[in-house]
Parts: sequence; C-alpha cells; structure tokens
Amino acid sequence: MRIAYINPNATEAMTERVTEVVKTLSGTDEVIGYTNVDGPAAIQGPEDGETAIKGVLALVGTAIAEGADAIVIACFDDTGLEAARAKSTVPVLGIGQAAFTMATLLGKRFSVVTSLAVSIPVIEKNIVQQNFAASCQSVQASHLPVLTIDEGSAETRETLATAIQKTMATDGVDTIVLGCAGMAHLRDDLQRRTQGLLLDGVRASYALARACAVYANSNH
Repeated sequence: MRIAYINPNATEAMTERVTEVVKTLSGTDEVIGYTNVDGPAAIQGPEDGETAIKGVLALVGTAIAEGADAIVIACFDDTGLEAARAKSTVPVLGIGQAAFTMATLLGKRFSVVTSLAVSIPVIEKNIVQQNFAASCQSVQASHLPVLTIDEGSAETRETLATAIQKTMATDGVDTIVLGCAGMAHLRDDLQRRTQGLLLDGVRASYALARACAVYANSNH
C-alpha cells in the first residue's frame, strides 16, 4: 500500500516529522511525503489556507500519478480537502477529519487544543460541516504558532501540556484532539504529562486512509 501525505505548507521539516510518525505504524506500507513549496510557511487562519489550495491540488495530481492508494492532507485545517476529493481518483482524508472520526468511533466526547486563536473559526466550521458538533465540547488555542509547536522545545511542550490539562478540567472531557500536525511527534511526551486520551490526526489518518484504500481496491 502507498499512502501519500501532502503538507499544505512550505516547511519541509514538518513534512518529514509527519511522515516519520506514520512510518512507525506503517510496516511494509510505503509512506510518501509531499511539501507544498509554493505555500505559506505555516497554515494559520483562512487566508493561509486559501493561499495553499492551488499547490495542494497540484500535489494531489502528482501523488496519484506516482501510484498513491490514498492521500492525506497533513494540516489540521483540512486545507483544500473537498477540492482534493473532487479531483482525486483515490480516497482523500484530512488529519482533522480523521481525528474527529476516530474520537467518535471510540465513543469519545472531545475538545480540541490547537495553535493560535486565528485557527479556531476554521476548525469550528469544519467540525460543524463534517457533522462532529455533537461530539465536540470546544476548540481552544494554546497561543503557540505552528512552527513553534513543530520545533517542540521543552517550554513549548510544557505550555501545550498546561493547555491540555486546563481544557480537560474546564470542559469536563477526558479526550483531547491535538489540533496541529506539528503536535504529532510530541504526542507521546504530552501523553506522559497529562491525564486522559490524546488523539492525534496524523496517526488516526493512517489507520483510516489505509482502511479506505483497502476497501476501494477491493471494489476494482
């Protein structure tokens, strides 16, 4: 199986960290990362997302041409997801959608901890449009920029852990969805620092994308 991860931003290091996380799960499956080199350095708010869509769609075409069995949009905002699906001949998932889906499949009511406040309206809109509003208590900002999160310093991890614990206590939930692709490689550390279940869309998307690809291929 060949699973393609498309990073809508231009930061190669984020693509590499995302694919490294997936490769710890993928066994003999091939995991390929693509970086939208013409996109913004990070996706923070709707303007960045709109800027990135053209490059994301071009990379969808590249991934299909190179034999992808499924494609994952590796941005928690699910940047360009619907347009990518319309263009694609293989299943396309977003890591935000995958995290919400996994939470509901596990029977969990959840809150989201993301990067900056500017990202909250985009995520809230996706939650409503994807029919997860009944399962989501709230979306909260850690007030950390995406690239700061991805760099993952000790101070950053402490700030994220504090935001996670505060959100769980305030919202009365035991499940937090990590609302940024840059948190994927920090999940195990953050899990050790917090109580409850931390759901990461990068890992969830691999499980769900592979299942979709197997099902789609079985019908050919």
